[in-house]
Amino acid sequence: MTLLSPGAPVQQASGPTCYSQLRNDWFCWDYVTDRREELIDATTQHVTITLAALLLAVAVALPLGLIARRYPRLESAVLGVSTGIYTIPSLALFPLFLPFTGLSAATVILGLALYALTILVRAVLDGLRAVPEDVREAARGLGHGPTRLLLGVELPLALPVLMAGLRVAAVSTVALTTVGTLVSYGGLGNLISHGVARDFRAELLTASVLCVLLALLLDALIVGAQRLLTPWSRETRGARP
Repeated sequence: MTLLSPGAPVQQASGPTCYSQLRNDWFCWDYVTDRREELIDATTQHVTITLAALLLAVAVALPLGLIARRYPRLESAVLGVSTGIYTIPSLALFPLFLPFTGLSAATVILGLALYALTILVRAVLDGLRAVPEDVREAARGLGHGPTRLLLGVELPLALPVLMAGLRVAAVSTVALTTVGTLVSYGGLGNLISHGVARDFRAELLTASVLCVLLALLLDALIVGAQRLLTPWSRETRGARP
């Protein structure tokens, strides 16, 4: 008797595979090759949900951060609400969306985007604060209006801090996406949940490793994007004695 599901390759007569109940190994390459399609589908769903949640979070966090920066009286309220959302357990947050989104990927995307707001809103504010005031004054002296000052001076100079916040949000979102298994849209989290429930070691370890690799890959991509978007930061570091 094996841990194979119906329709999966049958155990060979030469001996149990490494993911049979007789062995149930933690690392099993046979599992990876036999369940390749299942792993690809779960990884694709994981990546799609993660990227959609991050894009939505950035789209919401940027204007919220700008509003909090423009109106200091609102800063505490904006930060308080975004932080308060982060304290809501996913077991309670996801059901709040169910009447509107049902059991769909949108439920997970909305929840993860709200969780990422805590990090991204603070990153926007910290990034804008990091812009030297004399640089702003110089830009105004050159005739920059509010919009040109924001887009041409403040946001580019705030990018290193913004990207640092995005890296933290991206890695945490990759991990939190697994919680989407509560509504059957957890990507690799579905495999992890199934592996835990059935003590299926190969499935549990493989899905967990893929989740970590995704987080590292996404972090590396953001670092690469930051290096491309902020070439002056490399020059500044290179000029230091």
